[in-house]
Amino acid sequence: QGQPVESGGGSVQTGDSLRLSCFASGVAFRVYALGWFRKTPGKERDFVAGISASGKTRYADSVKGRFTLSRDNAKNEVYLQMNSLKPEDTAVYYCASTPTSPPTYVSVMISSRDYDNWGQGTQVTVSS
Repeated sequence: QGQPVESGGGSVQTGDSLRLSCFASGVAFRVYALGWFRKTPGKERDFVAGISASGKTRYADSVKGRFTLSRDNAKNEVYLQMNSLKPEDTAVYYCASTPTSPPTYVSVMISSRDYDNWGQGTQVTVSS
């Protein structure tokens, strides 16, 4: 299992959209649980969204209805579609992965402690 690699960050205006991508190498990608977290200076790394190996998703209340997480097992990628962005979404976004096994295929990991591998992060800046 390799280190996840994020892409797609950038600087946008309030109300704009961005799509973050995360590539995680490994032949067992389909059994990975993956998640996105974000961090701002002086704060802890906060859960944003997670997806189980079975495709079940879960979102932080702050992004529910605006962000959508999906996965493409054929490409070893997950995508975080972020719509209606707000200045408070500004942060470094990190992708994380961890292998799972039955019966945890359906489990969405929401704690950073649940993940084994982390990407370097990608900056998202939303200006008003």
